[in-house]
Amino acid sequence: IRQVATLAGVSHMTVSRVLNASESIAPATRERVLEAMRQLNYTPNSAARALASRKTNRIGVVVDSVVEYGPGSTLRAIEDAAHDRGYTVSSVAVSADRSVTAHDALLSLVAIGIDALCLITPRTSSIDLLREVSNGIPTLVVKAEPEDDFFTVSVDQKQGAALAAQHLIDLGHRSILHLSGPQDWLDARARDREWHDHLERAGLPHRESAVGDWSSDSGYAFGSTVEPDFTAVFAANDQMALGLIHAFHERGIRVPEDVSVVGFDDVPDARHFLPPLTTVRQDFHALGTLSVATLLAALDDGDVPQRTLLEPELVVRASTAPPR
Repeated sequence: IRQVATLAGVSHMTVSRVLNASESIAPATRERVLEAMRQLNYTPNSAARALASRKTNRIGVVVDSVVEYGPGSTLRAIEDAAHDRGYTVSSVAVSADRSVTAHDALLSLVAIGIDALCLITPRTSSIDLLREVSNGIPTLVVKAEPEDDFFTVSVDQKQGAALAAQHLIDLGHRSILHLSGPQDWLDARARDREWHDHLERAGLPHRESAVGDWSSDSGYAFGSTVEPDFTAVFAANDQMALGLIHAFHERGIRVPEDVSVVGFDDVPDARHFLPPLTTVRQDFHALGTLSVATLLAALDDGDVPQRTLLEPELVVRASTAPPR
């Protein structure tokens, strides 16, 4: 910093204020300091700044099953939004074989020093672990249901499931099956409950949901064996819908002529499925941006809502039609 100050002809405190984005620095002075930093190829020492300010400018993120489209997309959006605000993101993924548990991930992030903590797509068991290790750090959970101890941000899962169910009802379907995600996933449970409740409110019969594991293979396995005594399926994500359509095609069950299929997420390839998939779109970019804004507002002692829900959007394509 002192070398930068000498080259720019300012005090080292002025350089420090430029690094901390102080609004008290004149634009011409700021540019002179930045030009000196460029000439010297100066990079701020994040460890030293953390010791001085007691802030790391780092957000810790625990993500369960980063390979799934929703959690992975949310993590990327958080990384982009944090970078735009001058923060870095340290993330730890819970491994599929559970060799890295949510508890391990949380402890490792707290140990390296973080200003705020985020948990993406938690399983039921992850919430209690947060209470043990968050230790006063502003903490946000990406989940639809509210929490007293943490901020929550989510796309409204109940509204998304209601949009899917109502679309099929409006087309005239009266026998609608749900292929849910794993029931220890909070989002899967929220979609399943709302599908059940929505059909009940509409006075329609409903059976117990089939359960997949989010993968196309699980949708394919279900579609390969089920007897289609229904006219429509609401799949809890697009990958399972893809596998389901594949299996139906192999069996000569036409989509949507024989069975309509609705997915959830609107993955980039959904419009290229055969047929193009009707689905519920989640705006993961907005979700990540909102998550970062909420945590940073909490760090600044701002007025932060405890719970925020984003609206999903129904995207109608060719995989749904009135029953024959």
